[in-house]
Amino acid sequence: MTNPKTLTQTPLVRVVDDDPGVRDALAFLLGNEGWCVATYPDAESFLVGDAPSDPGCLVLDVKMPGMTGPELQAELVRRGFIAPIVFLSAHGDIDMAVKAMRVGAFDFIPKPIDPPRLIKAVADAVAEDRRRRLGLPTEAALKARLSQLTERERQILRYAVRGLSNREIAEALNVSPKTVEAHKTAVFRRLDVQGAAEAKALLDAFGTEV
Repeated sequence: MTNPKTLTQTPLVRVVDDDPGVRDALAFLLGNEGWCVATYPDAESFLVGDAPSDPGCLVLDVKMPGMTGPELQAELVRRGFIAPIVFLSAHGDIDMAVKAMRVGAFDFIPKPIDPPRLIKAVADAVAEDRRRRLGLPTEAALKARLSQLTERERQILRYAVRGLSNREIAEALNVSPKTVEAHKTAVFRRLDVQGAAEAKALLDAFGTEV
């Protein structure tokens, strides 16, 4: 289920905007939040210079000389680019925002930019990209799966993701190792994971405690 490189690789936020002042300001703002940032002055340079395999998201201006933001979005959809797109626009209207969202835009933020709103949008977009790349369920789906576990299964899951063996869990709960194994099998089946390592990665991805 998981790709170790994707789990550890720092997300890349691509900023495409023809205004150098905006590019510099966004690179500074987003860089201070801990993300790697790559900036491009236009859609054409982005298409040439970007590495689509890098996890992260795209912060894309709507109005640019040459290829516009929506036109770039359409081209990226054609190429199978999966990173979420956060649109920025000083010229946007409701119709444009609705159209962009219908074809896969993650968010649509007006200029002048509200920094906290942009930071949250980028954080949510990066998290969504990570979920997609790892083949993870949505947070709601994970919670639904966890809600199906009995209290005993939750206890065993807590011990399993900490790395305890069946015998150690059995001793802690005063049950047999065979009982522990049976419960673990049921837990992993409900979570749709192959073992304790995948279960831990799934929980960690959402910061979820059992």
